[in-house]
Amino acid sequence: MLGDISKAAKIYIATGYTDMRKSIDGLAAIVQQNFELNPFQNSLFLFCGRKRDRMKALYWEGDGFVLLYKRLENGCFQWPRMHRQ
Repeated sequence: MLGDISKAAKIYIATGYTDMRKSIDGLAAIVQQNFELNPFQNSLFLFCGRKRDRMKALYWEGDGFVLLYKRLENGCFQWPRMHRQ
């Protein structure tokens, strides 16, 4: 069942824009290939779309991935475009 993502040891923010059509496997591939991190570690990975009104969170809870999706009705997320922001 859904675990407690507050138990994540680290939180990583994927700066820039992510294709929100990607699901668990696509986001896990981004974590591995682009960031050279292990998606199975005790970490929460955050991704945001181009319009910045949608966000996905990927978390491995030991027996499977949890994928959370948030879409704002109004406004947008403050999201860093580059690593330095």
